Amino acid sequence: MASITPLKPEHERSTGARPAGITTEQAAATSVQQMFDTIAPTYDRANHLLSVGIDRYWWNRTAKLFRPILQHPEAVALDLCCGTGDMTMALYQHRPHTSEAAPILAVDFSHQMLSRGAEKFAPHNIVPIEADALHLPIADASIDLVTSAFGFRNLSNYEAGLTELHRILRPGGQLGILEANQPEGLTGALYNLYFKSILPRLGGLISGKPAAYSYLPASVERFPRPPRMLQLIKAAGFTNATWTSYTFGTAGLYHATKP
Repeated sequence: MASITPLKPEHERSTGARPAGITTEQAAATSVQQMFDTIAPTYDRANHLLSVGIDRYWWNRTAKLFRPILQHPEAVALDLCCGTGDMTMALYQHRPHTSEAAPILAVDFSHQMLSRGAEKFAPHNIVPIEADALHLPIADASIDLVTSAFGFRNLSNYEAGLTELHRILRPGGQLGILEANQPEGLTGALYNLYFKSILPRLGGLISGKPAAYSYLPASVERFPRPPRMLQLIKAAGFTNATWTSYTFGTAGLYHATKP
């Protein structure tokens, strides 16, 4: 188990997920965990409907990029904040399906979300792990690839999360964070109309949990824009950090390497 780094004074901390009315990191983490537990039963259906199926394209595009790593049987991949496992399954399509291949590790802190993912993983060489992303039960320098799809922004401290991912990656290991983004211009205006006015209502109707889908656009708005996020990735010790825009900048992939 990773040692817990003492928290910095509040004014020195990096930003992280903060549901409305919550100020401390621990309270934020608990609130987000409980929220995902409550929406787990309808999560997949809501995701696919609200994204009009584009989410599958994003996962598959990201997984394909990491095929050169995934195709090596000995490579160890970890999908962080895996939720119900759609990104994990996209990665698995590029793994050698042999008994010698290392399993993919699928990590999430929501028991209900991970339980649903585990049902998808059961026939495959994928190991679900219920754990806190800021304190992973993973040995130093033991992972070749870490991905996270639309989950990193829910961490209570982005800086600490990146430091933890740097710790578990081997030298030469790669990081891929697929995240929603706040585009600018006309695209941004249309995006905001849908994301802030329409999506919360639809998500609330599908899930019966309107508060959860009000949190979603707020979490994207709070998440660092690409230039700032790239700064945080580099500050954590990664090199060759890039951001690739997906679908008019409404999402994108952060890609970096541990030297």
